[in-house]
Amino acid sequence: MIRRFIDQVVGAIKTPQSAESGDGDREAALRMATAVLMLDVARADDVFDEIELDRILDLIQTHFELPSEAAAELVVAAREKSEDAVSAYEFTKILHDHLDENEKARVVALLWQIAYADGRLDMYEDALVLKISDLLHVSRGRVMRLKYDAKQNA
Repeated sequence: MIRRFIDQVVGAIKTPQSAESGDGDREAALRMATAVLMLDVARADDVFDEIELDRILDLIQTHFELPSEAAAELVVAAREKSEDAVSAYEFTKILHDHLDENEKARVVALLWQIAYADGRLDMYEDALVLKISDLLHVSRGRVMRLKYDAKQNA
């Protein structure tokens, strides 16, 4: 099931279409991959509460410049994809292949903000963000700076 979804997402990114439609499909795939990873981090400690959900919705709205309804729809769809996912690799590959270094770092910053949303960093959240940042090939030094910033803002 997840393989079919990944094939659809990759197909949406690679399929030659009109520039406007192709950009929309690519953007939708990148949004979905980012939202799935955000949910994975929020659920890494087996506690997914309203504070984390509110933070995810807020960050998605702000980062992707979406209205609240569209952000909520993205989170619902991402939750379904996240529950079917076997690993983060499929989603990080989409992001790694289509984002530049600064955009990848911005995704890692979002993940740290989710990890600190409840006021504390769980060891499983920490490990997952580090794993994702490695898969995105974001330097460890930059990851630690982003982590420090998120902790200071929590």
